Amino acid sequence: MTTKPDADLLRMLPTEQARAEFSDLDRMPVAELTSLIVGEARRVGDSVASVADAIVPVVEAVTARLRHGGRLIYVGAGTAGRIGMLDAAEAGPTFGVSDGTITAILAGGSAAFASAAENAEDDAAAGAAAIDCHAVGAADAVIGISASGRTPFVLGAIGRARQLGALTAGLACNEGTPLGQLAELSIEVPVGAEVIAGSTRLNAGTAQKIVLNTISTAVMVGLGKTFGGLMVDMRATNSKLRERAVRIVTTISGTSARQARAALEASAWHPKVASIVAAHGMTPADASALLDKCRGNLREALGALAAPP
Repeated sequence: MTTKPDADLLRMLPTEQARAEFSDLDRMPVAELTSLIVGEARRVGDSVASVADAIVPVVEAVTARLRHGGRLIYVGAGTAGRIGMLDAAEAGPTFGVSDGTITAILAGGSAAFASAAENAEDDAAAGAAAIDCHAVGAADAVIGISASGRTPFVLGAIGRARQLGALTAGLACNEGTPLGQLAELSIEVPVGAEVIAGSTRLNAGTAQKIVLNTISTAVMVGLGKTFGGLMVDMRATNSKLRERAVRIVTTISGTSARQARAALEASAWHPKVASIVAAHGMTPADASALLDKCRGNLREALGALAAPP
């Protein structure tokens, strides 16, 4: 239950404020309304850019945890939790990480993704219990996501994760938040008041998506999941993705599309392995062994093959 002091603090948050210039929002022509909302999204991008320095240590710390077998776990409620789940779900197909390496905890459980259970966010004990259920330990990194920066479920989860020795980071859309103070690392994006007062699925949600995209992408690059701007660990699970894999291998190996496809078919459609097979005529088994020796880094593996004996 929200106490009077809590209600007063919530009312004062920038993300809860009503903006006078939007008092006629419901009477605007569609073109003007659309332009306004799009303009706000552009402003949010600038807000995220202003805190880029705060994202760097989070990327570095999470990369170190995952490099040594840990996990990245997002925790959130409502919109924030759903955005965390979305980022986690996209990591496997895009970067080929093992299931569970990047995962998300949503207040109210996975069913709350499609059917809102917004009251679940008020239970700090449930947040702590969810961390225990996921067997979080010192090898893991936990990022709490909360627009207000005061969501009890998220605070409970981050507090418990710290007790267990996990790396903790907080992502909020207000400044000087309880989440920012509780977590070891803090990213606070000052998005200001929303187009619709308190509807943090708008500006705050956009900011959260940009930040999580940045973190997960930069971490995957650091782990050697890309070659330049190519997603060489992608899972080629449909015809569109298989054609993309062919283009990737062709670009890296300098071979024809026919040769790239043959290498991919021989390599169980793993673009990294196929790139070495196509470029150097190695067997898939030998290419895989070389990649293992190079910790999965394709650039390092190709460099080793190009180096003089």
